[in-house]
Amino acid sequence: MKRLSVLLLPVFMLLFSCNKSEKEQPDPIIPKPKPAIVEFGFKLNDFDVVNDTVVSGDTFGSILEKQNFNPSQIHNVNEAIRDTFDVRKIRVGKPYTMLRTKDASKKLQAFIYQPDRLSYYVIDLRDSVAKAYKKVRPIQIKRRTIAGALDGSLTEELERQKVDPALASKISTIYAWSIDFFKLQKGDKFAMTFTERYINDTVYDGVEDLEAAFFEYKGKLIYAFPFAQDTTSGKIQYYDEDGKVLKNLFLKAPLKFSRISSRFSRNRFHPVQQIWKAHKGTDYAAPTGTPIMTTASGVVEQTGYTAGNGNFVKVKHNSTYSTQYLHMSRIIARRGQRVSQGDVIGRVGSTGLATGPHVCYRFWKNGVQVDPLRLRLPNSEPMNAKYKPRFMAEMEPLKRELDSVAAIRFKDLK
Repeated sequence: MKRLSVLLLPVFMLLFSCNKSEKEQPDPIIPKPKPAIVEFGFKLNDFDVVNDTVVSGDTFGSILEKQNFNPSQIHNVNEAIRDTFDVRKIRVGKPYTMLRTKDASKKLQAFIYQPDRLSYYVIDLRDSVAKAYKKVRPIQIKRRTIAGALDGSLTEELERQKVDPALASKISTIYAWSIDFFKLQKGDKFAMTFTERYINDTVYDGVEDLEAAFFEYKGKLIYAFPFAQDTTSGKIQYYDEDGKVLKNLFLKAPLKFSRISSRFSRNRFHPVQQIWKAHKGTDYAAPTGTPIMTTASGVVEQTGYTAGNGNFVKVKHNSTYSTQYLHMSRIIARRGQRVSQGDVIGRVGSTGLATGPHVCYRFWKNGVQVDPLRLRLPNSEPMNAKYKPRFMAEMEPLKRELDSVAAIRFKDLK
């Protein structure tokens, strides 16, 4: 019996070893399926995807030709889709996507053209007769309130807060009559409530509307709230928290963004003539070609050129006020033309007696040249009293929201 046990021991050890080895084998790794990528209504995983951009010389036909379509096939496709997609409107720089089979033939199955970020055209080539249709991506509107203090330009501050910097231009237009943006100081505070567009809930597409704002200017908070007195016309004006219209008869400056390089003075050393003399205008330095706007509506009284003024335009606004714009590189307005406030009448230059590109802005009141930065200029038509209660009801919650967000933000800045 003892001998039998000794003989069977190696067998048991071998079996035990085999079982142990089998148990220690790692589980086989099963590759996880790739997540489905769906775009343009197609599961992209099923295709060989080629993303490209229209370049100079490309046509719809030439793109198909590179995908082994013969002239007859291209003609048939064009005829089939002509009522939905105009192949002549393909533009250089626009993106397109080709979906091809994954086999060796790489046969084109669909062509997707994107004329803009919001829409796209699909040319489906999978059947014997091509089909085309247009799709518009869904837009979501999201609301946001921000506050901050300037440490540079408004554009730079908006970029820091990941806001479309184009909002700065809208703000400058709204406040054009009440804030001289050339006089903003480092540390001046602001707050804004606005809505933004998102494509497919993820792709940022810029600012939609401004709902409320305030700006600190010369130590005072100037609020702006959009309001339509006549709800049928929907015409928007901007008012402060007391219902006073922000829009004045005159803009604060003839340029949107620039700097004052020389002010109105009774005695200034002329940089070209090298003598002391009166400077009866305000100089705004800006790059050559910058648009010059008329600061108020009126009729172009004069255009022309003189050795001192260079190319100039003079606008008569009414029996009291006139303005003149000097040293233009290009005159756009013509004599006798009626212009509206904000219309571009010329471009910044350095013609005449000028050391560099700028516009000299001159202002007449009752035939006398005066400093417009020291004038209290008249406002536009005030709000009708019957609309005031509705305005206050709409404005008050917006103002509370602005002030609340600003209080938290500015506390953090201290």
